[in-house]
Amino acid sequence: MFLFSQALGAQTTDTDTLKQGTTVFVFSIDEQIAPAMWRHTQQSFERAKEKEADMVLIKLNTYGGMVNMADSIRSKILESPLPVYVFIENNAASAGALISIAADSVFMRPGSRIGSASVVNQQGEVMPEKYQSYMRSTMRSTAEAHGKDTLITGSDTLLRWHRDPLIAEGMVDPSIVVPGIVDSTKIVAFTAQEALQHGYCEAIVNSVPEIMQWLEVDKYEIAEYKPSGLEKIIRFLVNPALQGILIMIIVGGIYFELQQPGIGFALAAAVIAALLYFAPLYLEGLAANWELGIFIIGLLLIAIEIFVIPGFGIAGVSGILLAIAGLVLAMVDNVVFEFEFHALEAVKILLSSLVLVTLSSLVALIGSIYLSKKILTSQQFSALVLGDTQQKDEGYIGIDTVVKTLKGRIGIAETVLRPSGKVRIDEDIFDARSETGFVEKGEKVKVVRDGTYQIYVLKVKEEHKHE
Repeated sequence: MFLFSQALGAQTTDTDTLKQGTTVFVFSIDEQIAPAMWRHTQQSFERAKEKEADMVLIKLNTYGGMVNMADSIRSKILESPLPVYVFIENNAASAGALISIAADSVFMRPGSRIGSASVVNQQGEVMPEKYQSYMRSTMRSTAEAHGKDTLITGSDTLLRWHRDPLIAEGMVDPSIVVPGIVDSTKIVAFTAQEALQHGYCEAIVNSVPEIMQWLEVDKYEIAEYKPSGLEKIIRFLVNPALQGILIMIIVGGIYFELQQPGIGFALAAAVIAALLYFAPLYLEGLAANWELGIFIIGLLLIAIEIFVIPGFGIAGVSGILLAIAGLVLAMVDNVVFEFEFHALEAVKILLSSLVLVTLSSLVALIGSIYLSKKILTSQQFSALVLGDTQQKDEGYIGIDTVVKTLKGRIGIAETVLRPSGKVRIDEDIFDARSETGFVEKGEKVKVVRDGTYQIYVLKVKEEHKHE
């Protein structure tokens, strides 16, 4: 008969103190391990502290995800002053395996699995050795954090790892030989029964009450984490498909607004879409103030290029690049890249974000150009278009008729034209726009044509170029 007792370095739970009035805080990790799940974990531990819980139980079912986020969750579990248990309901693969072995005890439902923690790229291809090496050391150190057990067999007393670090490494690297488990061609992945046999599971159970029974906790209450309405909305809004739609509305709204005078519905739609895009990313801890600032500066530069500086040059190009950069960087977690391994994770997200923003922007631009030509001529929108014409001979005048008589007249720039400004002709002042860009105050200009409520002018010395 064997008798086990935990010894070096492992956290222990005095079940005698948990038998009366125990509060068990329960939350689930049942999605891809990503920034949203890291935020969810942080909030759950904060709620557990607020409720003065005696222990934390994580219901886990995930195929993995971002290893840097899983590493953050792992650290949160290891540093927790409360005992933390994991209940694997189906899968604890890849990053999920790392989270599981960080817990004080692991419980598995019949038919569940744990393991297969190699580092792969987005195509499922195994990454080079330097990434596997870092993951191996992370898995090994996590297993070692739970110390050793005292094994008493008759008159012999032995020490052995509570969770064998070699097995943890074998979950990452197929070249690791784990005697009696795998040879050098396979990655370790356990069924519930195998995990129990090799010390990576404390018990096979079907429910939380069975876990409490195994822990010998007689009386307890469950305090379960339930996302608020706001958190559910945030999770919905950070869906990549919806983010792509919001980007299209932002770009399309700005395009349509530039095609019409004044401020209208298109700009309002773009502003609302921008708020719905940035707000949840900001609350998730992904978007920072400086990233939002980059986006706003980009929009301002685009506006300056269109309305102030003639042509399309440095300001316009810079504005487009900054606006795209703001949209892309807002999706990327602002982490300190202490390891190249973590930097790789960020680069993968950065490239994915760049592709999403670029494709969404192109679709929005192409769609906006097409719609701007078709929408007002379609039968569905014909009721919104004024069909009657208002003729001059019927007394209708849409603009100040004075500007129609000014072509060929010479005037003086009353203000700087950038390219818009004021021009004085005789004693009258008119809104004017330079056809060739910047005109200094006091320079002579000539009216070359008229427009809606304004005239178009050229500097007198440049008139021959225009003609």
